[in-house]
Amino acid sequence: MRDSLSQTGRGASSVIVIGLGNEFRHDDAAGLIVARRLREARVAALEHDGDFAALLEKWKGINDLILIDAISSGAEAGTLHRINAGSAPLPSAFSSTSTHGLGLADAIGLSRALGTLPSHVLVFGVEGSDFTPGIGLSPPVDRAIAPLVQEVLLYKDISFEIKF
Repeated sequence: MRDSLSQTGRGASSVIVIGLGNEFRHDDAAGLIVARRLREARVAALEHDGDFAALLEKWKGINDLILIDAISSGAEAGTLHRINAGSAPLPSAFSSTSTHGLGLADAIGLSRALGTLPSHVLVFGVEGSDFTPGIGLSPPVDRAIAPLVQEVLLYKDISFEIKF
């Protein structure tokens, strides 16, 4: 994860954080677990485990958004990805693993087409390996949770003026 953000003095209340996933599909629960760990750190992170069309309502009218989800891009399980989704479509890896119906890439694309996408969208993905029915993360994804929480904690208090 190599991009950087510049500070503008805006606090955490200007950023909405949403962890996505399915509690009952092993690694697909990663985004939900990250949201729970962020709440333990006193970050007002939301969880979303339902229809991605309903997700659009959660970010309606905001400017800065952080989304966290499990993906399957072919990288090694536990690999962390950070993508600026405010200015370009998400890679296909963010739509192919969805067990939620409409994928995250589709929801962001729809929101962009409707003109309701927040100005700044940062998506954190953790590479999963097991999306079969069941509870519990695979060991590589479980090991990636703490570093991902720390990464989100770094971003939640700063603006989304992303410099590449």
